[in-house]
Amino acid sequence: MLVITGSVGAGHDGVAAELARRLEADGVRTETRDFLAALPRYQRAVLRDGYALSATHVPAVFDWFFRCGEHDSLARRLTLRVCRAARPAVARWVDEGYDAVVTTFPFAAQTLGSLKEDGSLLAPTVCYLTDPAPHRLWVHPALDAHLTVTEATAAEGTARYGVPMEVAGPLVPTAVGRPLDPAERRRVRAELGIGDDRTMALMVTGSLGMGDIVASVEAVRAAPRTVPVVLCGRNERVLRQVAALSGAVALGWRDDVPQLLSAADVLVHNAGGLSLTEALVAGLPAVSYEVIAGHGSANAATLAASGLAPWPRSPAELADALAAQAARGRVQLPPLPSGHDAASRVAGLARRAHASGAHCDPAFGRISASQLGGRSTQTQQVPQQATVTAV
Repeated sequence: MLVITGSVGAGHDGVAAELARRLEADGVRTETRDFLAALPRYQRAVLRDGYALSATHVPAVFDWFFRCGEHDSLARRLTLRVCRAARPAVARWVDEGYDAVVTTFPFAAQTLGSLKEDGSLLAPTVCYLTDPAPHRLWVHPALDAHLTVTEATAAEGTARYGVPMEVAGPLVPTAVGRPLDPAERRRVRAELGIGDDRTMALMVTGSLGMGDIVASVEAVRAAPRTVPVVLCGRNERVLRQVAALSGAVALGWRDDVPQLLSAADVLVHNAGGLSLTEALVAGLPAVSYEVIAGHGSANAATLAASGLAPWPRSPAELADALAAQAARGRVQLPPLPSGHDAASRVAGLARRAHASGAHCDPAFGRISASQLGGRSTQTQQVPQQATVTAV
């Protein structure tokens, strides 16, 4: 199995790493590649550095670019040009005889889709959406399947783009979903200096520490008896700013996020990335606040509409939302039926493609999404002139 991620932030990499870990545990050999490594150096820098700079310093421009990507526009043409630039390298990757390919990065979805479209890629290919809100960049009709974390994302994406999306659940470390250990919870809160009579609001800002963090922290600490514990990622400047605020706890990059989720009473996020998914798995109530432009606001809207996380717009509304969510207690996502999770689906897909030989035989066309087990049609080898089309 080839897993293609994108090293923009840490969320796509985290999901890809967990998928690869689960596949390896199931006996599927995997190789993970970074989509950015397929790009010319200047485009790599623009994609990696331009994302944080524009979203933080010129959010209106970033939001405009994000929204324009939903329809034919200059912004979409520029984005697809980047995806085309990656084609030669990605084509070399997929030509190494993988039984299936899966990506956790939207730009890679477009590149892989174009390779499927012209017959350069025969292996079954899957896109796993890491965002709560679907976007056109995640979707390519030539891909064999689009998998999502929640039903809300699948329903919204299917209705908007006419391409079926299927719920495959979250891809987070198993430690995140373990039952709460009261002793561990007390220990972590004591280390942070937070008493049982206080509401611990765990604030996540992504690995890059993006957004108006100081304003968010000030609003959270203004809520009655609430202590903001802020994960500043790898952003040293934000770490120093938060550390200078009284009544707040500033933390840098941490490897004990499952323990912090267990200790917290509510999560406050501004992007809807991997940390939000981890909170859903842990059953930790979440609130969207001061969300970043583009996908941040789109994710907040989807989460609010589905009832997964409210989206208050003022400090007063935030205080009410924090109190309501903390009082709600832990509510975990409903479990998926056995074999319907993302790792099981793509592992089965790879095994069936390997057995059929259709992944590397030009005489056969693309394998249909029915191989994921979510369709009633029976998968079979199909001569090229009668290729099964993608969903």
